[in-house]
Parts: sequence; C-alpha cells; structure tokens
Amino acid sequence: LGGAKINVLAIAQGSSERNISAVVWGSDSTRALRAVHAAFNLSNMTARVGIIGMSEVGISLLRLLESERDALKSNFDLDVQVCVVCPKSGNGEILSLNNDTESGTQSLTIGAVTRLAEDRDKLAKTTFADEEQVAVASNGGLGLCFDTLFRKECTFHAIFDCTNDEESGRYHAGWLRAGIDVITANNRGLSGPKEQREDIKEAEKFNGKESGVYSIETVVAGGLPIISTLRSLLHSGDKIRRIDGIFTVVESYVMFRISPPPNVANCSKFDVDVSNGVFEGHMNSSSSACIGEACSFSQAVREAIQLGLTEDDPSLDLKHEYTARVLMALARELGMDKENETEQIQKNSDVLADIDDSLDFLNLPPHIDEQVQKRVDAAKDKGCVLRSIASIDVKSKSIQIRILEVPNHHTFAVSPPGCSCVRFFTRRHERYPLIIQGPSAGADSTASALLAELLQRTRGISTPRSLALIRR
Repeated sequence: LGGAKINVLAIAQGSSERNISAVVWGSDSTRALRAVHAAFNLSNMTARVGIIGMSEVGISLLRLLESERDALKSNFDLDVQVCVVCPKSGNGEILSLNNDTESGTQSLTIGAVTRLAEDRDKLAKTTFADEEQVAVASNGGLGLCFDTLFRKECTFHAIFDCTNDEESGRYHAGWLRAGIDVITANNRGLSGPKEQREDIKEAEKFNGKESGVYSIETVVAGGLPIISTLRSLLHSGDKIRRIDGIFTVVESYVMFRISPPPNVANCSKFDVDVSNGVFEGHMNSSSSACIGEACSFSQAVREAIQLGLTEDDPSLDLKHEYTARVLMALARELGMDKENETEQIQKNSDVLADIDDSLDFLNLPPHIDEQVQKRVDAAKDKGCVLRSIASIDVKSKSIQIRILEVPNHHTFAVSPPGCSCVRFFTRRHERYPLIIQGPSAGADSTASALLAELLQRTRGISTPRSLALIRR
C-alpha cells in the first residue's frame, strides 16, 4: 500500500495470522484494492503512461509497449496502457483514448497513431487501429497531459519524455509534484537553468512517497547503465574521484572516422571469426567506405547526418552543447551542479574547428577540413589519434571537454565509432578504472532502456514471475 502511495490510517491483525486489516480513506479504496491484488499476483497492476515526442525514440517506444503488452501482463502482472501521446512539445494537439473509462483496457498503439511528419497539418491523416477509432485528437499540448492521464483509482502513472526540448523539461517538476513518475531521455530538465534544476530536486521530495520518481538513466548514454552504476558505487560506500569518457555518439563517430587507429578492421574480423555468427558488426559506413580508413571532417559529419546520429541541429553535437548537458546530469549525482552551468562548460570546452550555426553541414567549406586535418596529422606523427574526451574531476571540482591526442592502443582510441566509453576512477577501482562501453545510438536501444526503467520502478509494486521469464 505504501508503494502505491496510499496512506494507511490504521492496521490490525485478527485471530488468524493470515488476516490483516487496514483502514484507508474511502477515496483510496479502489486503488488500495488493486494494489493489494497486484502485490499478491491476484490481478494485473495497471500502469497509465503517456509519451511525449513522436521522434524515432517515441515511435520505437510506442511500438515496443504494444508488442510487449501481453508479455508484461503474463511475466510481470503489469498492464501498461498508453493513454496519452503528445507528438510535439508545446501547446499543440495531443492524442488520447476515445473511450477512457475506469474499467477500460484500451491502449494507444502504433496503428492508432501514425508517424507524424514535420508538417503539423498531417495530424489530420492519423489512421486508427480499428473502426471504433480508439484515439482522439484534442488541443492543449503538454498542459493537458496531466488531466488526461491521471486517474485516482489507478496506482501508477508515468510520463516518458522522448524529446530533446526545453519546453517539456519545464513540466518535469510539476508532474513529479502531482505524483506522476517522469522517465526521461531528455536531459534538458537536468541541465536547464539553476532555478529549474532546484525545482526538480524539491519536487522529488515534495510529498514524500506520494511524489513521482525521476528516472534519468537514459539521459547520459542511451541504454548504457551509467547513472545506475554511479549510484551503485556511491550507495555502497565507494568514493568517486574522476569520471571521463566519450559520451556522445556523434563525437564518437566523427572523431573515429577522421582519425582511426591502425589495423582496426582486424578487430571486427576477429569477432566474426570467434563468435560463431553472433557478431554481425561490420566496418562499413553508409557510403560503403571502410571505417578503418580515414576521411575528411566534412565527409564524417555528412555520414553522421545521413545515419541519423545527429540532432536536428548538428551544431549542438559539434559545439559540445549536448555533451555539456550530459556532464550536468552526472554533476547532479555528484553534488557538483550548483556551481556549474551548461553554457559555461560549453564555453570553456575545446573546439576542433570553427563551427558556425549558419553553416550547411552537408557541405562544409574546405578551410574547416584543412583546420581539422592539421590536428589529425600532428597527432598521427606522435602515434596518436584525436578524441573528444569529457571529464569530471571531483577533487579539483573541474568539468572539461577537451580534444586530446590519445595513444593508438588506448581504450578511447579503439572504442568503435558510435559507441560511448565511460571510465570511473574510484577509491576501490584505483589501479584500473571501471569501464562501461557500448553503443549509445539507436532508437530501439533507448526505447528498451526506457521500458527497463518502468519495470525497475514497478518492481516493488508488482512482482515479476521469474520462472516465466526464464522459459521465455
């Protein structure tokens, strides 16, 4: 009952050890009954969720929740109902269930919500999963999400923020205060103005257990467990001394393409030979060029855009704004966010070339390639490659983003393109750092991580059927 945010007024045990009585407010009775049934696997627990942003991540998440709904019911006794979809931040249209009742079992599906194009008018072309038209469009945007999503009789509510917008980040604190969990891939809430960051912290503890929980695993490196690892280290009494690494997929890809380590293709061939077909990676880019062969900076950026790795504005990646926001999220966990700001970290960072917002990133001017190539050649003469390394040093309280010459065989040098590589230097991991490495790109990977956050959050309320998971 406590996990379902229900206040128990009195509790008593009868003559039988199997009989425990609890008194709750009448207004909470339906929710309390459902919470108890879910805890003892007598019925499915209903989770009403909303999705903000129909980007690739939002679409992938909606598709995943639809395909896994039956499995979640049987394995976790959890019925995830998508009740609200807000295609874009702001005050535009939202999609909700047309027949949203207390006993309803419908959920918005990818069939009911078509992939929306950039043109807002194409919302009128929304198709429906069946003749009953389970979805309905209405005006109100983010401001209407809470009223549409929240039902007092439901024990769990959550909003997935799949955008990269400042607008939706401003709503996080309000949703948390209202008791709605926020599971976000959007790091702008944590890296926005100081007042906004402090407001989110206060909202997390505003109503004690009745406040929503802020789940931020995916804001740092997609599906990689960076935040959870950091918290596990801190909670177990370890002391963080330094965190550094390659955090963003664009910087990883571009730097590897312009400055690859020697004989890197041999690593891919080795994995193919020894994995009995499990490894399906390859060293070819979208242009069919071997990634082990160096290319110009402009070509690397063009490939990253064509592969869908960049933000809508590539300068956010190339001028380190996205990396600076990731560092602010980590600084929050280390208690270093009060004295730092995203803009200041970005301003003090190294830049590889003179990048201007007005540039055509598909056709960068030759002088930028010349600037970058000089640095690449200088590093190569020293037996090094160029890498963009972000770091947080706890002792000196410094947060930096630097372009460094890394030895050819260093972990950062051989980390594959499009992968993050994060190192934790701690009191326990003193001689060799703890390293987390893997692909941080891909809508499906991020969507899976968001769903995992939801399951982690509901674990104390609804018990998974472990044997069913093993059989599956």
